[in-house]
Amino acid sequence: MDPLSTLWSTFFDWSSMRQALPEMLAVGLRNTLVLSVSAALLGSVLGMVLAVAGIARTRWLRWPARIYTDVFRGLPAAATILLIGVGLAPLGLQVWGPNPYPLGVLALSLIAAGYLGEIFRAGILSVEAAQLEGARALGLSWGAAMRLVIIPQGVRRVLPAWVNQLIALIKDSSLVYFLGLVASQRDLFRIGQDHAATTGNESALLLAGLFYLVLTVPLTHAVNWLDRRLRQGRPSGVQAESDDDAPAPAATHPLPAGPRT
Repeated sequence: MDPLSTLWSTFFDWSSMRQALPEMLAVGLRNTLVLSVSAALLGSVLGMVLAVAGIARTRWLRWPARIYTDVFRGLPAAATILLIGVGLAPLGLQVWGPNPYPLGVLALSLIAAGYLGEIFRAGILSVEAAQLEGARALGLSWGAAMRLVIIPQGVRRVLPAWVNQLIALIKDSSLVYFLGLVASQRDLFRIGQDHAATTGNESALLLAGLFYLVLTVPLTHAVNWLDRRLRQGRPSGVQAESDDDAPAPAATHPLPAGPRT
């Protein structure tokens, strides 16, 4: 067979795709979404804690946050999943039984927190210092000003980057199969891999890849649209002020660090 025919028969066998499609829809898609969304939510909470610790004046908060970020951003995702999933497997077996999902979600969350912490920290530091000074002048404590004024603005500015991290989590969720999954726990990639091993044809893996595209491509375009809207800051129909009438831009200064602890 010529190379083109070999490629077509190996990856574009429609009968193999039809055979794998029901299981991917009923089992794989659900498990992939559970893994990625759960890890995104938990990782966002941990990332915000890291971001706030990273801007603290005391080094006992700032240094651990920096070390955590360096470690979990530097390790390969597969290594982190194996370290958490295998290393904590005896504890997980005692707590929730032979289910690798909690440890898989934990590993993905720890990875995401390392990236999201830096994303949130950059967003918080991008808010003008006058915002914090104004909130303090109104009588808010440093913590209340950060929680009610600074952090909401910072998070809004980095929403596109947050969505990009969600896209990365959707793809990284395919690595949880390293921990061993029973039939009802398999994600899209594992189902495609099992069908490919059974049939000797790689078309099911291509179908799994198409599912990932269906999940990530709309998110990619959504984050691009959101980024444009946030950059414009107003509807396109509103007339921009002339250069002579426009107020001078406020100077941007780093936020004052939090109180020493």
